[in-house]
Amino acid sequence: MGSSSVSETNNQEEVGGKFVPNEHDALQRHVAFFDRNHDGIVYPWETFQGFRAIGCGLLLSSFSAIFINLGLSRKTRPGKSFSPLFPIEIKNIHKAKHGSDSGVYDHEGRFVPLKFEEIFVKHAHTNANALTSDELMGMLKANREPNDRRGWFASWTEWKILYVLCKDKHGLLHKETIRGVYDGSLFERMEKERSAAAAKKKE
Repeated sequence: MGSSSVSETNNQEEVGGKFVPNEHDALQRHVAFFDRNHDGIVYPWETFQGFRAIGCGLLLSSFSAIFINLGLSRKTRPGKSFSPLFPIEIKNIHKAKHGSDSGVYDHEGRFVPLKFEEIFVKHAHTNANALTSDELMGMLKANREPNDRRGWFASWTEWKILYVLCKDKHGLLHKETIRGVYDGSLFERMEKERSAAAAKKKE
C-alpha cells in the first residue's frame, strides 16, 4: 500500500490504479459499492450486479440499473459528450443529488449528523431508533418539495427498496441499518452475509 502511487483529483483518489472514495465523502462511499471493478465509474451492468449482490431479484435489479444510470450519468459527467453506456462518475456524484431528500448528505456529499438525527426525532414515534412503514411514508411526504416529481419518485424508490430488504420481523427499519446505507457499509455487510449463506448451503 505504501509503495503504491496515490493521486487525488476532485475528491478522487487512486491507489494502485484503483479508485478509492474520499474518506470524508459519505455519498462517494455509498455509491462506490456498485463500482464492481473499482475504476471510479459505475456502469448499468455494475449497478445490476450490486443490487443482485445484496439480494434483489432480477426485475428490481434491472429496473434499478436503468433508472439509476439513466438518471445520474449526465449529471456526473459535466462538459462531456453523451455516452450510450450511461456511466456514473463517482468523483462527481454530489452533482447528481436530487431534491425531496432528507438532507443527510450536504451539497458536497458529506454526512450531516444533525440531519440524520432529525429523521428519528421528527418521525420515529413507535420506536425511537426505528421507522415503521407509515412513519417512513410520513418522512417522505414531509421532505417532498413542490413540483419535484422526479426527486419525490427517486426518494420514494430508494427508501421503499431499503424498507423491503431490511425491515425486521416487526416491520421496523432500524437506525443502525439506515446509518449503514449512508456510508455504504450496509451493502458490503449484506453481500458478505448472502455469500456466507450461499456457501453454507453448498456444504
